[in-house]
Amino acid sequence: HLSIYPSVYLSNSISLPLLHGRSEHFRMPAWLLRFGALSGAVSVALGAFGAHGLKKMVPNEQRLKVWETAAHYQLVHSLAMCACYAASRHNPRSPYPAYAGMAFAAGIALFSGSLYALVLLDQPKLGAVTPIGGLAYIAGWLLLAAST
Repeated sequence: HLSIYPSVYLSNSISLPLLHGRSEHFRMPAWLLRFGALSGAVSVALGAFGAHGLKKMVPNEQRLKVWETAAHYQLVHSLAMCACYAASRHNPRSPYPAYAGMAFAAGIALFSGSLYALVLLDQPKLGAVTPIGGLAYIAGWLLLAAST
């Protein structure tokens, strides 16, 4: 089925509308669902590591709380990525669930990733990246809200 709007086709699973046109179907890339599911599993493992193994390496209670925050936010937003996949199936004409999933993936990497690195490396300067990840999380939620 051809659309009257020009689109660029990146793979079998996604077509991005050019300019303000809309493609007939905009399916969320499967890798975003896989990333969300795997990230959820990793967050549980990292949370368990933080609760048990990390205490021997990092005696500072405040840094352990930072690790806990990173694992918690990673888990929540991993689930949000899976919800984006469901939203994309519910409304296949909207590109917003895919964009939201990408924003959540960026947030996980920047927000949680910077906090994990901050704890392991004890480099407070890494905390400067964390708010950018927080903005990506917020953008993801707003894009998900726009997908209806």
